[in-house]
Amino acid sequence: MARKRKNRTHLKDAGASSQTQDNVPKSFIIKHGQVGSSLSQLVRDLRKVMEPNTATRLKERKRNKLKDFLTMGPALKVSHLMAITLTDLAPSLRIARLPSGPTFSFRIERYSLKKDLLKVSRSPRSQGLEFLTAPLLVLASFPPPSPNTPPHLPLLMKAFQSMFPPLAPNSMSLSGARRIVLVAYNAERGTIDFRHYLITVKPYGTSVTGVLDLGNEKDVADFLLRKRGEPGPVSEGGYESAASSASSAAGDDADAVSLVDDYVGRNNKKGQKKAVKLDEVGPRMELRLVKITEGVPGKEGAVMHHEFVKKSKAESAVLKASHAAKERLRKQRREEQEENVRRKKEAKQRGSKTLPQDASGSGAGGSGDGEEYGKDDAEWDEEEEISDVSDDGSTDSEQESEEELVQPLLKKTKVSLKG
Repeated sequence: MARKRKNRTHLKDAGASSQTQDNVPKSFIIKHGQVGSSLSQLVRDLRKVMEPNTATRLKERKRNKLKDFLTMGPALKVSHLMAITLTDLAPSLRIARLPSGPTFSFRIERYSLKKDLLKVSRSPRSQGLEFLTAPLLVLASFPPPSPNTPPHLPLLMKAFQSMFPPLAPNSMSLSGARRIVLVAYNAERGTIDFRHYLITVKPYGTSVTGVLDLGNEKDVADFLLRKRGEPGPVSEGGYESAASSASSAAGDDADAVSLVDDYVGRNNKKGQKKAVKLDEVGPRMELRLVKITEGVPGKEGAVMHHEFVKKSKAESAVLKASHAAKERLRKQRREEQEENVRRKKEAKQRGSKTLPQDASGSGAGGSGDGEEYGKDDAEWDEEEEISDVSDDGSTDSEQESEEELVQPLLKKTKVSLKG
């Protein structure tokens, strides 16, 4: 009989891997209230973007409230909550850092779903294993920190950075970089553009034929006289065509890179020169920051930034003082509740300890009383024997006659008790 081989169940790096997983930010993406089918699909698309560190199959029920997710999130080690709501003006997106905030409120100016980009794409990519690893975050067009930089922009950058795992170039593998999330700041409009791309590696130096896109050209001469590398007209839908994305594979040196490690796909070996392209798969959103508040929804604190409402220093000081008073009152009530709970627990423990002592004391006391009672009776009998006349004046003969009458009755009672 062959000897069974034992597999190793305790790996050396198990603790380090679990610690790394604990540090990875996780998210809940939900819809709040009646939002319609289009925004529901946007929620599912955003969950796809945040995979694998999000609850993809999370189902919201009608009786679920926002407070339920805020309460259960920290218990499940969820670090961010993204809630989409439909208002009278426009859809809104709130990003809350759990468990203590802050909360960023955005207005969704425009958005496109994954299926919208799939319809306009001439060569759609098949998607599958790209979502097994987290995307890489790229922040673009944000102003550098300076005294003239608006104070809310650095907070916004840190908020988006905290939503994705930190980049570790020394430890990450090249095959793990499969997707990119682009967050670009539009200074002219004061909005934020959100894009989602798949990374594609193509052979460098090969010509692509039969994919000329002249649908947006006003004149053939514009296409023939355009210099190499000069951008053409943008399509009416605002999306990059498959022809324009594939035509540059023939050989712009700016697009070519040498692979530092083996990459997914055929013939993508270390040291080979490849052209790296980005295929947008959606969704895309144009967000406008409305306000930044301390705390989480339901426990909001002071307003750190508001796009449309401006407060003077005196008004800001009054609001800050009121929020501080509310926070002190909340803390005081919490301490009182904790003190009441602690006092009740101590009283319950003291009661459970005194009950057995009372029971044993009552039993001992009962036995002691019985002994004293029996002792008194014995002493009284001895006195009866000593004294010739009792207190009521009866003689010994009278007592003997009474005892003769009482003894048969006692015998009857003893027989009845034995029976």
